[in-house]
Amino acid sequence: MRKRTGLNRRFKREASTSTTAYTMTEMFEEFMLIKKGEGLARRTIAEYYENYKYFKNYVGRELSAEEMTTELFVGWIEYMLEEMNYAPATVNIRVRTMRAFVRYCYEDKQWINEPIHRRFKPIKAPIDVVESFTPEEFRRLIGAMDETTYTGFRTKVVAFVLLDTMVRVGELVSMKRRNVDFKAMSILLEAEDTKPRKARYVPISPRTAKLLGEYMAETEDFGSEYVFLTYEGERISESTVREDLRVAGKVAKITDKRVSPHTLRHTGALFYILNNGDPFSLQKILGHSHMNMVRRYVQMTNNDVQNQHSAHSPLNYVFK
Repeated sequence: MRKRTGLNRRFKREASTSTTAYTMTEMFEEFMLIKKGEGLARRTIAEYYENYKYFKNYVGRELSAEEMTTELFVGWIEYMLEEMNYAPATVNIRVRTMRAFVRYCYEDKQWINEPIHRRFKPIKAPIDVVESFTPEEFRRLIGAMDETTYTGFRTKVVAFVLLDTMVRVGELVSMKRRNVDFKAMSILLEAEDTKPRKARYVPISPRTAKLLGEYMAETEDFGSEYVFLTYEGERISESTVREDLRVAGKVAKITDKRVSPHTLRHTGALFYILNNGDPFSLQKILGHSHMNMVRRYVQMTNNDVQNQHSAHSPLNYVFK
């Protein structure tokens, strides 16, 4: 088994002149007080703790400030890539959390004497091709849902809302009845329920509004503030949404792609662009602050590019 290089080397370093008596976990807890004070979503806070747990498990024990070295953290990256065979994207998620932590320890608190964050950086990762459905696959997916059952009809409405609004699954299950405006044809996502912690409106089309209106009328007697509910009238969970879609995908015989809320979000973004939507309004609908994230969502197949070029070739403009 490959040795943990960082762990073997860390004891060869000269002792630090740092005088802090804090353990690494105590330092991390103080760091998290700052992050919580920034108003991060509960989901994000949980991810910080989860990523710290992965690093702590790698180390295998508590560390002092003197034992927190560049070699240790760089060795962790090597361990995740070569021993655990994690994808670069997974490695980078964990690295970003710990890099923010060690930067805080060095720049804000001077607990450690080494600028670990300057060498402990996310690795360069290839941009994955984002999966999306074809129109025919989406029609098959919704056709596989049994509308005569409560779960089947709910899953169909969920699929339409996910594709049409391109919301995240966490935003979907947090939607509240009071924020659905059928006159304005939009849904308000409250700040505390969105990943970037910013409220935004997402438009809905007439087809989605019709289905959503029927579903909300059926569930009105439950008296819940939430839109999507279980058979018992409780707020639906993200895992239930994922499982319902997975089962529908299996019935629809979509086996070469992951049938998930995120795939529907990707698909909606791609269809929006292919239907002549502009990337700037798409950015606002998706809730992204940077256009580079939008670019990832709208990666087109070769056929998509060919069709777009045929319709919008520069020569078409010259010789129209």
